[in-house]
Amino acid sequence: MPEIVLLVTMTHPAMLPTINIGETIRNYRLQKGMSQGDIEKRTGLLRCYLSRVENGHTIPSLDTLSKIAGAMEIALSQFFSESGHSNGSKGLPQLSDDEVRFLSQVRRYASNLNDSDRKLVLAMVKKMAANSSK
Repeated sequence: MPEIVLLVTMTHPAMLPTINIGETIRNYRLQKGMSQGDIEKRTGLLRCYLSRVENGHTIPSLDTLSKIAGAMEIALSQFFSESGHSNGSKGLPQLSDDEVRFLSQVRRYASNLNDSDRKLVLAMVKKMAANSSK
C-alpha cells in the first residue's frame, strides 16, 4: 500500500475554517428583510430558539438549518458558501444540499480517525470514484 502514503492528507477538523452559523443565518435573514417572527411562522421554530442560534448559544441540526433555509427561500448550501461568511475559502465550488449533508456526516466521523485511517478512507473514496466513472 505505498500509494496511500503519497495521497494528500485530509485536514484535521481543528484546522478547517470555521463559520458562525448563527451570524450567517442572521445576515441572510436581515438581507431578506425578515424578522425572527417571520421565520417562526414559516418553520414552527420558536423565536427564542432562533435567537439562541443567532447569538451562538445553540448549534442547529442540519434538518433545522434546512427548515430555516426553506423559510428564507435559499438553498441550504448558501449557509456554507463563501458569500455567507468570510473564512478565506475563495475559489471553492458551490455545493449542493446533498453534498453539504454528505460532507457534514464525513466531518462528524472523521474527527475520530487518526491520520492513517483518514488516508485509507481517502484512498478508498478515490478508488470508488475512479471505478464509477468507467
